[in-house]
Amino acid sequence: MSPKAAKAAAKPADKPAAPSAISDREALTAELIGFADQGGDEMAVRRQVVDRLRGELKAGRALCRERLEGGTYKGRACASALAELMDSVIISLYDFATARVFPVANPSEAERLAVVAVGGYGRGTMAPGSDVDLLFLLPYKQTPWGESLVEYMLYILWDLGLKVGHATRSVDESVRLSKEDMTIRTSILEARFLIGEHKLFEELEERFFKDVAKGTAVEFVEAKLAEQDERHERSGRSRYLVEPNVKDGKGGQRDIHTMFWIAKYIYQLKSPNELAKVGIFTRQEFNALVRADDFLWAVRCMLHFLTGRAEERITFDIQPELSRVLGYQGHGGLKGVERFMKHYFLVAKDVGDLTRILCTVLEEQEQKKKPGIGRFMQALRRKKDIQGFAVDRGRLTVTSEDFFEKDPVNLIRLFHVAQEHGLLIHPDALKLVTRSLKLVKAELRADEEANRLFLEILSSRKDPERTLRKMNEVGLLGKFVTDFGRIVALMQFNMYHHYTADEHLLRAIGILSEIERGELADEHPLAAELFQKINNRNVLYAAMFLHDIAKGRPEDHSEAGAKIAKKLCPRLGMGPGETETVAWLVENHLVMSDVAQKRDLSDPKTLKDFAELVQSPERLKLLEILTEADIRAVGPGTWNGWKSQLLRQLYYETDAVMGGEQQINRKQRIDQSKAELEKALGDWPKTRREKYFRRHPDSYWLSFDTATHLRHAQMIHEAADNGLAVFARPDPKSDATEVTLYAQDHPGLFSRFAGACAAAGTEILEAKIFTTRDGMALDTLWVHDAEMGAISEPRRLKSLEETIRKVLSGDILAPDAIESRYKRQKRVEAFSISPQVYIDNQGSDEFTLIEVNGLDRPGLLHALTRTIFHLGLTIGSAQVATFGERAVDVFYVKDLVGHKVTNANKLKAVERHLIEALEDPMKKARPQKQKDKQSAA
Repeated sequence: MSPKAAKAAAKPADKPAAPSAISDREALTAELIGFADQGGDEMAVRRQVVDRLRGELKAGRALCRERLEGGTYKGRACASALAELMDSVIISLYDFATARVFPVANPSEAERLAVVAVGGYGRGTMAPGSDVDLLFLLPYKQTPWGESLVEYMLYILWDLGLKVGHATRSVDESVRLSKEDMTIRTSILEARFLIGEHKLFEELEERFFKDVAKGTAVEFVEAKLAEQDERHERSGRSRYLVEPNVKDGKGGQRDIHTMFWIAKYIYQLKSPNELAKVGIFTRQEFNALVRADDFLWAVRCMLHFLTGRAEERITFDIQPELSRVLGYQGHGGLKGVERFMKHYFLVAKDVGDLTRILCTVLEEQEQKKKPGIGRFMQALRRKKDIQGFAVDRGRLTVTSEDFFEKDPVNLIRLFHVAQEHGLLIHPDALKLVTRSLKLVKAELRADEEANRLFLEILSSRKDPERTLRKMNEVGLLGKFVTDFGRIVALMQFNMYHHYTADEHLLRAIGILSEIERGELADEHPLAAELFQKINNRNVLYAAMFLHDIAKGRPEDHSEAGAKIAKKLCPRLGMGPGETETVAWLVENHLVMSDVAQKRDLSDPKTLKDFAELVQSPERLKLLEILTEADIRAVGPGTWNGWKSQLLRQLYYETDAVMGGEQQINRKQRIDQSKAELEKALGDWPKTRREKYFRRHPDSYWLSFDTATHLRHAQMIHEAADNGLAVFARPDPKSDATEVTLYAQDHPGLFSRFAGACAAAGTEILEAKIFTTRDGMALDTLWVHDAEMGAISEPRRLKSLEETIRKVLSGDILAPDAIESRYKRQKRVEAFSISPQVYIDNQGSDEFTLIEVNGLDRPGLLHALTRTIFHLGLTIGSAQVATFGERAVDVFYVKDLVGHKVTNANKLKAVERHLIEALEDPMKKARPQKQKDKQSAA
C-alpha cells in the first residue's frame, strides 16, 4: 500500500465493492450444479465441489489482498469483501446441496431452515483468518432432511480449512438460550440472514428484541462493560503496550464492537451509520469512529495476510513488514515502523475517548446504574461549589459552556481542584476540555498561575499519575507542555521498552509516588528510605516527568531533555538551583544504571569516577531514587533483585567515597578482610590459614564479603584431593544464583565455564575471575533462569553443576548444546543492531575495558569469551547486561604479561574479531570445527 493509500485507509469508508467484483455467486452455483449433472459417483462430485470452492476462496482472498495493498480497498471495504466472498461460498453450497444432494420437491413446514451469519461474521465484515459463525435456524425441531443438509454443509466447510462455529436451533430455543447466556445473546444480536427461509429469520429478529432485549438494557450494558474490563485485564491494562492485540487489546476492534453492541441493543440499530442519528456521537465523533474502524480493519486484514493465520497480536517480528506494506516510511528521526505504531496508538486513544463518550450518554439516559448510594451521600455532604466549579453527583464539572473561554486557566484548575478534593471529573466537563484545546496558546503556557497549578499537580502527594493520565487522555497535557505532545503514542522499536514513551513517563511518576508513600518499600527499600531524606521533592518529580521527553529526536535524548528542562523549569516557577538539578538529573538519568550494570563495582576507579560525576550526596540520593523508579516503569519484570543489589552496592560505595571512608588505604582494607576471615576460620590450624591467605592475589580480598570468602575457603579445602569443585547457591534476594568454579587454570577455561552455563539454559549477569598463586582458577558467575529468577530447587541446582562438569570434561560441546536447547528467535531477529566494540584504557587503573554491543543471542557470551581467549587476553571480571534484544557486555582484560592492552594493531585485531563474534556467535564459538570442515571439503 502506498503512503497515499495508507492515508486513504484512515478516511471514512466508501461503500464496499459489489459482490461480483470478488465472487460471481450465480456462476459459482451453476458450476457446482454442473458437476452433479455431469454424472459420476458422489465422492468424485464432492471432491470437485471442495476443489472449486477452495479455488474461489483462494482467488478472492488474493484479490482482496491485492486491492488492500494497492489502495483500492480501505480497511473496512476489504473486510466487507472478505465477508461477501464467504457469503458467496456458503450460499452457493446451500443452493447446490438443496438442488442436487438433498432435493425436496414439495417441502413440508418442517423441511425448511434458514442459514444465518452470527457473531463477527454476522456484522458483514471479517478478516482472512476469522471464524465463520453460523446458526442453522429451524421452524421447531430437527428433521432427517435438515440434519443431513447441515452435516453435509459443515463437512464441506471443514474440508475447506475453515474454522466454523455453528449451532442448530429453533427460534424458541434461540430465544430461551439468549435469555440464559450473554454470549449467545450477543451473537444473535448481530444475526444476518444468508439463505433459506427468510420468515424464520424475521421471526427470530422480532422475538429477540421483544422477548430478550426489551427491559434488559441495563443488564446487557453492565455485562458488556464488565466483559470489556476482563478482556483488557487479560491482554494488558494499557492500550500502549508495544506489541498490542489489534482485536482484543485496549483501544482495539473489540472495543468498537462493544460500542455498537450496546447501541444496537438499546436503540435497535440496523447499521453503525445510525450511531450519529440517535445522538450518541456528533458527526465529528462518528467520523473519528469510522476512521478508527477502517484503520484497524486494514491492520488486522494485512496482519492475517502476512502471517497466513489468524494472528491478532502485532509482534515485533511482523511490525516492520506490516508498516512497509501499509506505506509508512521513516521521517523526522522516526523509523517507518515507529510512525506506523504511533498512528496505531493514536487510533487506540480515539477508541478509548469514544468509549468514554458512549458511557456518558448512556448514564445520562439512565441506561446504566447511577453512582452508588455511598457516593451519592458523599456528594450531598460536599460543597455544591468549589472554586467556581460545580459538583454533580459527586463529580466535578463546569457551570457553563463558555467556562474555559472566560478563563483558560480553568483548564488546568479543573484537574488541580479534582486532585485536591479527591473528586472524579464529570464526562461532560472532560468533553468540553477536549473541545476547548484551541484555547491552549502561548499566553496560557506562560501564565504564572497555570504553571503553578501544573507543578502542584505533577508533584502532588495525591496520586499525580491519575491526574496527569486524565489530562493526557483528553489531549491537554501535550498541548500545555508541547514537548510532551511530541512523544504521545511514540513507540520505540525495541524489546526493552514495554510501553509508549508517554505511557512510560506517566507510569514512572506513579511508581515514584508509590515509593514516596511507602507502598513499594518491600521491593524498593533503599529508595523508600532515601525519599524521606531528600531536600526537594519537586525536582525529583520534574526530572521524572522530563527524563524521556526528548525521545524520538535525532539528537541524544538525555542531552536534548536537559535543554528542555532548562526552559520548562523556570516557566513552572522553579528557581535557578532547582532548574540546574533537574537538568542534571535528566542529562544523567541513565548513568547510575549503566555504571551499576556495566562496570566492576569493586574497582576503585569506577567508584572514584562516578563520585566525581555526581559531586554531592543529595544528587546521589535523587539519582538513585530516579533510577529505581525509571527501571521499574519500563515494564513487568525489568526490576528485579539483581538490579536492586547492584544499585544498592553502588549507592553505598559511592556514598562512602564522598564521605572519605574509601580513603582508607588498600592494604588496610585487605588486612581487614583477611582478619575477618581468620576469625571465621578459627577451627583451622594456623599453618593452614597462613598458607591459604598466601594463595590469593590482593584483588580477591577486595571483591567479596566475609561470608563468601568463608564459602570459598571451605570449598577449596574440600576439593584438595580432586582439584575440581563446582558449587551453585541461590540468592533469592538478588533473584540470582551464584555459581563458583574451582579448577586447574588453563587458557579458555572461563569461556567453557560460560558456555556450560548457557548450555544449561541460564543467563549470565556478572562474572569475577581470579587465579590463585598456585595456578588454580576461582571463577564466579551470577546467573538467573529464563524467568529472570534464582534457581533454587535442589534438582535444578544439581543439574546445573552436572552440566558444567560435563562441558569442562568434554562430554558435552557447549555450542552444540546451546543450539539444540534454543529455538529460532523470530522476535529478536526482527531487530537490526549494528555490532559495536568500545575499548577504554581510562576507566580502570589496572585493566583495559572492552564494551561490546550487539543483538542478544544464545551463547553470545561463550563466543565473546572464547574470542578474547584466542586473542591472548585474560579476563579479570565481566559485567553482562541485556536490554531487550540488545546485549551490552563489558570485560576487564589484561594481556598475557598482566598489562593493559595498548598496542594499536592489537586493539584493531580485538575490535575486528569481537565484531565477528557479535555477527555470528555460534560460528565464532567453534572456529576449529569450521576449519576442519573446510579442510575436509
